[in-house]
Amino acid sequence: MIRLLKYAKKNQMYAYLGAIAKLLEAVFELFLPILLARLIDKGINAGDTDYVIRTGGLMLILSVVGFAFAMVCQYSSSIASQSFGTELREVLIKKINTFSHKEIDDFGTSTLTTRVTNDVNQLQLALAMLIRLVIRAPFLSVGSIIMAIYISPRLALVFAVLLPIFAIILGIIMWITVPLYKRVQLKLDQMAQTVSENMSGVRVIRSFARRRYEAKRSTENSEQLSKANILVNNLSALMTPATTFVMNIGIMVILYIGAIQTNNGALFQGEVLALINYMNQMLLALIVVANLVVIFTKSQASASRINEVLDATVNIENSTGTYTLEDVQDKPQTAIRFDHVSFDYDADAADALSDIDFSVPVGKVLGITGPTGSGKSTLINLIPRFYDVTKGKVSVYDEDVTHFQLKELRNLIGFVPQRNTLFSGTIAENLRWGKADATDEELYDALRIAQMEEFVRGMPNGLESTVSENGKNFSGGQQQRLTIARALVSKPKIVILDDSLSALDYETDYNLRESLKGIKDATVIIVSQRISSIQSADQILVMDNGQLVGSGTHEALLESSETYKEIYQSQTDPSSTILEEEEKI
Repeated sequence: MIRLLKYAKKNQMYAYLGAIAKLLEAVFELFLPILLARLIDKGINAGDTDYVIRTGGLMLILSVVGFAFAMVCQYSSSIASQSFGTELREVLIKKINTFSHKEIDDFGTSTLTTRVTNDVNQLQLALAMLIRLVIRAPFLSVGSIIMAIYISPRLALVFAVLLPIFAIILGIIMWITVPLYKRVQLKLDQMAQTVSENMSGVRVIRSFARRRYEAKRSTENSEQLSKANILVNNLSALMTPATTFVMNIGIMVILYIGAIQTNNGALFQGEVLALINYMNQMLLALIVVANLVVIFTKSQASASRINEVLDATVNIENSTGTYTLEDVQDKPQTAIRFDHVSFDYDADAADALSDIDFSVPVGKVLGITGPTGSGKSTLINLIPRFYDVTKGKVSVYDEDVTHFQLKELRNLIGFVPQRNTLFSGTIAENLRWGKADATDEELYDALRIAQMEEFVRGMPNGLESTVSENGKNFSGGQQQRLTIARALVSKPKIVILDDSLSALDYETDYNLRESLKGIKDATVIIVSQRISSIQSADQILVMDNGQLVGSGTHEALLESSETYKEIYQSQTDPSSTILEEEEKI
């Protein structure tokens, strides 16, 4: 956790101010019992009303000033801890945004979400408690013993005996509970993953009538988390009665011995009361220390998880090259080149792609098809460097993709993934992800190509129409066309549609593909299992089991590729309506 404190430097002044204010509050708090003793012994017992008023007034002033310092500490620690959390979240999100798909796959979305939210909150709490209590609690413990020695060295021995007993009780409880808190953290991760899966896959769950199963699974995870929390909380709860018992034993001893010494004239009544107050202060401060240990243990586990993210080696290293969009303007040859490329997701697993070799001229349309799991999406993910090749080389405009800075490379490419992802806001805000300063005319131009212009213009608020979370207020086809328009706003040199036409009817599919041909010098890659979406492409690649098993035009592949022929025949069987729809178009 210590290494993460550097993110608190922005408002470290507030951290120091809060710690100093809390120390001063503790100093004033230590003086109150001794003043109370004098008020009783020299004021009340002696019948000196003026002394009572003066001492009571001084105690009131110390209490008010101490309260003011406490408020200063609370305010300062809140600013310091919240600023620390904000800074840490920003750093984490920036780091996560540099991850390639591999790192995101390795960590998992749910655990990354938990680390950015719950783990950072735990560290915020730890910093706030560090400022508020780490100085105060030990100071009160030590200060109480010193004041007890000042009042009665003999009775101070009670403090010396109870302190190690108290420490042993706390140590045993913490020794048992600290590992359990770590287990609770793991259960929380599992619960977060289950909730994330249920929220993102709610439609799939309903379509397969798996609501009862998922409800049962969520209940089981929730019960496991609940049981883990109950167990650790029950054990932690033993701390209060155990420490209270020790504290009351100490008070009884002080009262017994104090009464004897008071009768002998060795001790005054007010001093006995002061000793009891100091006993309470010492033991309560130690309870706070014990709770701090638990908080810091939990925060240490959270810090380790956050450090794992910050220390993660990014598989895709950004190039230091200066190759930019302008450098490809005068490159009329090859838009994309795969030079004997192989790729695997895991060194211990079989290659997801094996010896892929092909090229695509500038301005041409490339279709990619093949059975499910054949490597189509894996192949196109190598072009914008979502993953790096294991062997071979991928080139864009005759330049190795590793020579581009990632931002420059991805500015060349308009990528439409399989999963439609829209963000809450407006249509215009979503489209301007492709180009931040795009005019309304440019947005409508992209919508026209995506076959969505007429629909958007017909909406009451046009481009300012609301998009709900994940675009749930649009149909699947409308979502696909909006994501395609978003990719086209920046007028990319390369357009990649990864199975992004599947929700479109055949006429819209055809019109969209025809519009794409009108984009000047744009190279279009269409990944689809629907032959009708790619049969007019200048070149078609056929993938199977991670290998390129066919390449050519539609007519040539029908003659040379059995895989392509089987896919085509399965979709143009007389019993299928696909052929009829194509003939209508």
